Amino acid sequence: MTAPTATAPRVKPQLPPAARRAKRRSTALGVVAWVAGIGFCLPALWMLLTSLHAESDAATNPPSIAASLTLDGYREFFGAGGGPTPWPSLINSLSASLFSTLLVLVLAIPAAYALSIRRVRKWTDVMFFFLSTKMLPVVAGLLPIYLFAKNTGMLDNVWLLVLLYTSMNLPIAVWMMQSFLADVPVSIIEAAQVDGARLPTVLARVVAPIAAPGIAATALICFIFSWNELLFARVLTGVVAQTAPVYLIGVVTSQGLFLAQLCAASVVVSLPVLAAGYAAQDKLVQGLSLGAVK
Repeated sequence: MTAPTATAPRVKPQLPPAARRAKRRSTALGVVAWVAGIGFCLPALWMLLTSLHAESDAATNPPSIAASLTLDGYREFFGAGGGPTPWPSLINSLSASLFSTLLVLVLAIPAAYALSIRRVRKWTDVMFFFLSTKMLPVVAGLLPIYLFAKNTGMLDNVWLLVLLYTSMNLPIAVWMMQSFLADVPVSIIEAAQVDGARLPTVLARVVAPIAAPGIAATALICFIFSWNELLFARVLTGVVAQTAPVYLIGVVTSQGLFLAQLCAASVVVSLPVLAAGYAAQDKLVQGLSLGAVK
């Protein structure tokens, strides 16, 4: 029998000084990123916590963090105490945002195709024209639009908001989609055309699947802009077509305590945007980073 041999202890390899500095720098950047992320999330978390407090606890100064939790703010917001219900306003906002986003995509994808893949003459001038439409202050166009809506009988009509949101978001969508479609290989489109595919088929079955991340990012941004729009909805709607942001303003009163109910209403109004962003987060990240690295 042979005697057992002692094994030498393993020595952990030392990293070069440059690698150690890079590791420390990466760790420091990670800590800074976490602190910044938590800082950005703190207002939303504070709003959520305040919405779960009673009005008396939410109105204390400084706020009582350890106060008991309750859903009274949400019950009041949804009309459990006999007040108005927010469901019509939420449905109006959802309808205006969804239909306007669909119309924007239907119009923006062919326009971006003509400006990126099958470029028209002086396409840069066309792009500048789209951008110049966003230079006009929104307030400057409020009176003409109000008079048009009044003379055509479209005041307090949700379809007027659909048309307005479509026209407001279309320039941004065309600019975004133009950069996304510019990365679509032209050879794939030419191969589909050789096989007899017409333009609608090329857009639906070739361009759209390849540019799906960009389309998702564009749709989400247009949906957020439409959902958060307040000025036109406040002036052009009344009771029938009132949107969620306009309803949210009505929660603020000059008398009584309303902070917990206001925070509860803000949480509810923010949920559709958060849900849409969470559902399309992978496509959104791909779309926003598309073309960043060549």
